[in-house]
Amino acid sequence: MLHLQSAFGICVIVALAWLLSEDRHAFPWRTVAAGLALQAALALFLLKVPVARTGLLALNGAVDALTTATKAGSSFVFGFIGGGAPPFAVTNPVGMVSFAFQILPLVLVISALSALLWHWRILQLIVNGIAFALRKLMNIGGAVGLGSAATIFLGMVEAPLLIRPYLSRLTRSELFMLMTVGLASVAGTVFFLYASILKDVVPGALGHILIASMMSLPAAILIARIMIPGEAGVATESASDLKYRSSMDAIARGTEDGLKIYLQILAMLLVMVALVSLADTILRNLPWAWGVPLSLERVFGWLFAPVVWLFGVPWAQAVTAGSLMGIKTILNELVAYLNLAALPAGALDPRSTLIMVYAMCGFANLGSVGIMIAGMSTLAPQRRDEIVPLALRAIVSGTMASGLTGAMIGLLPVI
Repeated sequence: MLHLQSAFGICVIVALAWLLSEDRHAFPWRTVAAGLALQAALALFLLKVPVARTGLLALNGAVDALTTATKAGSSFVFGFIGGGAPPFAVTNPVGMVSFAFQILPLVLVISALSALLWHWRILQLIVNGIAFALRKLMNIGGAVGLGSAATIFLGMVEAPLLIRPYLSRLTRSELFMLMTVGLASVAGTVFFLYASILKDVVPGALGHILIASMMSLPAAILIARIMIPGEAGVATESASDLKYRSSMDAIARGTEDGLKIYLQILAMLLVMVALVSLADTILRNLPWAWGVPLSLERVFGWLFAPVVWLFGVPWAQAVTAGSLMGIKTILNELVAYLNLAALPAGALDPRSTLIMVYAMCGFANLGSVGIMIAGMSTLAPQRRDEIVPLALRAIVSGTMASGLTGAMIGLLPVI
């Protein structure tokens, strides 16, 4: 019955996208069928084929290796607050863990490593392969296909750099598609960060984060094509704007880009946690509900419980899962993943936990929309009047796309 519940959720999400469509008579049947089939094929192959599943579980070794390497750097630079040996006896080891100086520096290392792999053309080969598959299977233009494929590794602002000369020529449908893909997935620079947070909650966490982003590509394309229909547009692929002069230049620029992300995450977390605390303080002074004071987490749980039920979460767990989805949408997915990792044992069963890992794996939140507007307006200033309203609408399509991915995981026998 839970699998049928997820199937119903998939139908509801597609139907809602159709209700929000600018042209309900132009329903893209082929794109929808291809997108759903591609999602299912990716999940079944990567999670059920023994060789592929073993490879994904082995990626946890990469998380451990990179975490250890990052700790070597952070302890050298920051000393004991970065993970080095303390010069005193520690009576509370948990209190020694610093998110800013021990965990987040992983973003800097991954950003530099990603730039180096791009310079060595390893990531370029992977991106071009994914772009080719998207063009053939989902009938999209080459430029938006390349930009969408690159989003998995580069992020929603950096990926459009690859097609910067063609941004002014993309159709309105393609521009919306590119934004939806950016908000429905997460960037490679945070794959390992999220995996390090979830590794004790979900076995093979890195593999699941990677699969979630890959599955959200066709989901975002089909949702965007339903909401703003349009034919394949610009077919030409542009040369990369990410041109590094040498390996050392790639490391230096990658580190610089990573530092921006690092500082953004720090500032965002500080402000968001403070605002949540402030909201909880206000809510506690309101009349209690069922003998318990109100909190932002409880309110989100009630509001988003029907949403996560559509993904396939049992109703008994829907309020808990709904609070995570609400935090992800209003605040961001990082805070939601931290809350998921901190849940008491048994709050969500393994199936619901995996559904939420997939459904929350996207940048669709208010803060990311602001970043997207600023970034894309800089790359294509002549289209700012289009970018702003489309970006605000893309938060809905991006949320629906990542939700579709969660519902697909709930439908398939992969757990």
